[in-house]
Amino acid sequence: MTTFLDARTSQNASMANSIAIPISVINTPQLFGQIGLQTAGAGTNPRVQFKGTVSVQLPLALVGITITIVRGTLSTDPVIYSATSTFNLSILAPQVITFSADDFNPPITPQLTYTAFVSSNLLGTIRVGPENFDGFIVSD
Repeated sequence: MTTFLDARTSQNASMANSIAIPISVINTPQLFGQIGLQTAGAGTNPRVQFKGTVSVQLPLALVGITITIVRGTLSTDPVIYSATSTFNLSILAPQVITFSADDFNPPITPQLTYTAFVSSNLLGTIRVGPENFDGFIVSD
């Protein structure tokens, strides 16, 4: 039987256009969410599931936005999910990027920390909100 262990949410911006944070260095990850999941009572086959949202205003050029989730706190920690969305020149409105990810059989420590980053391959990209990152852990 599956046992629920913990769930956490990191809510950086709750509403559209509630922030204006430029991505000022090309291809350099910016933290937008972090959660720490407690693992007390974990049995076999731990599983972590995540979902999140990042909204960006794009420059008027072909741009790629990358979402990366690591197990840890630094962008150099083990990557458990990474995806890039490429947008074309005709998009003028802010773009909402949603994602869903999993981490199967992570090492059981008292707390598992996961950090979500966003990066852009072009200057002029601005994080505008909403932004959120949440996850939960279960085990058998």
